Amino acid sequence: MGSKLLRGTFILTLGTLISKVLGILYVIPFYAIIGGDEPALLYNFGYVPYQLFLSIATAGIPLAVAKYIAKYNAMEEYAVGRRLFKTGVYLMIFSGIVCFLAMYGLAPTLARMQQLEGGYSLADGIQVIRAVSFALLIIPVMSLLRGFFQGYNSMGPSAVSQVLEQVVRIMFLLAGTFIVMYMLDGNVVTAISIATFSAFVGAFASLILLLWYYYKRKPGLDRMLLEDRGTVKISIPTLYKDIILSAIPFIIVGSATSLYQLIDQFTLGRVLEYIGITPELVNSYVAIINFDVQKLIMIPGTLAIAFSMALVPLVTGAYVRKEYAQVKRQLNDVFQILLFLTIPACFGIAMLARPLFTVFFSPSDNGTALLQLFAPIAILFSLFSVSAAVLQGIDEQRFTVLGLLLGLLAKSVLQMPLIMLFEAKGSIIATGIGYAVSCIFMLLIIKKYVRFSFKVILRRTVLFFAMTALMGLVVIVLYVVMSNFVTPDRKIPALMLTVVCGGVGAIFYGYMAFKLHLSDKLFGPRGTRLREKLRIR
Repeated sequence: MGSKLLRGTFILTLGTLISKVLGILYVIPFYAIIGGDEPALLYNFGYVPYQLFLSIATAGIPLAVAKYIAKYNAMEEYAVGRRLFKTGVYLMIFSGIVCFLAMYGLAPTLARMQQLEGGYSLADGIQVIRAVSFALLIIPVMSLLRGFFQGYNSMGPSAVSQVLEQVVRIMFLLAGTFIVMYMLDGNVVTAISIATFSAFVGAFASLILLLWYYYKRKPGLDRMLLEDRGTVKISIPTLYKDIILSAIPFIIVGSATSLYQLIDQFTLGRVLEYIGITPELVNSYVAIINFDVQKLIMIPGTLAIAFSMALVPLVTGAYVRKEYAQVKRQLNDVFQILLFLTIPACFGIAMLARPLFTVFFSPSDNGTALLQLFAPIAILFSLFSVSAAVLQGIDEQRFTVLGLLLGLLAKSVLQMPLIMLFEAKGSIIATGIGYAVSCIFMLLIIKKYVRFSFKVILRRTVLFFAMTALMGLVVIVLYVVMSNFVTPDRKIPALMLTVVCGGVGAIFYGYMAFKLHLSDKLFGPRGTRLREKLRIR
């Protein structure tokens, strides 16, 4: 794998992984403070619509900027990329204000669409939605700055700012909800409003850090302008047109998860009520699927997010330079490493669903069953993200949009009949089918336009599944033995089960990879050196 891609992916993966892990760990004290699934359902009142408005507000500009800066830098037209960035700033400020006003004003309608029998009042939902909408004023510009650095293959600022944003957000969230609930004797609605407003506070801290990075590096970036070839002349209106046309697919793809969640948020509860499920169980199912399970299955998706962010500018640069062999090498490496890591991770989550759910939330038969079913689908989430990034990198993003729409259509058509057949599990099955449709379509397009053969990847995927099956046998046997002495229904013992069984599974899987010399083939000289240091022949 190219050193830039590997280094950039490692930095982004590390930053995103730390951010995601923090975003999962905070759930433990947060649940203890607010008290369970029903408040989490109210949290989703604001958070799910917010994710969609955020996708519209950022309008895909950050990745579009990264892509075009990489493109023009490859042509040594550095001034064009700088002008693109400056125009993007004004566009992000404008879109942030418009989307904030829209979400704030539409709060009554959004709350009414999500309200379920036996749940929170309409006024409660409106308050939470309006609290989170303020983040839309900050995040678009912040995201643009991340895209600017990524366009220069500088992944450090993005990674560090992600971690800072999450740390500040979580500190404000936990402190604020604790003060409201235990010191001011407030209510859950006020605490949840504080929790959602924390998105604004974290984003503001991240923006300050990114501005510091920008002004610190500006002299060096300005020196690059002295080497500008100056052969490309492009007007401001044309730049805006390029940004918007390139950004539309990024908007849609960036909102993929939110769109799937919105379908569940607006339909899952109503269909369950229609088939006679009690209101209490309906609220629990909706909270588990749209909050609890989503938090846990995004752990493997972290790698895909990092790959996507690092991949777009690099593939774009190689494609513009017509280095098609390099593009194919990058794709081969990315798909193999992605599947090598996500397949065992997703099935590992499924195998340890019971103790994992206990550690982060509370013992739940329903939560365990839904997590076991949902976890393997995260493989498709990852594959979708990377496939979309590839199509965007080779300027075939129109097929990304079509692929996502086909998946959403499949999800929408199958949602009601599958829920009627399998209750809440039907929603998860519909999501899996939707993502599978999108992935198959996009991979076929990549095969056609890049003339890329998936034969080696398919053979390796079969091998990864076989290795995961062997790892699974080890984990399950160890889990069964340990669970005779350690209960998975209390937090500390459940954490012990998760760490020991998960750790042994990871070591066993890694040993197999070294023994089969897969590490050499996937990670090149670095993998070989590590295998030799471990004295595995």
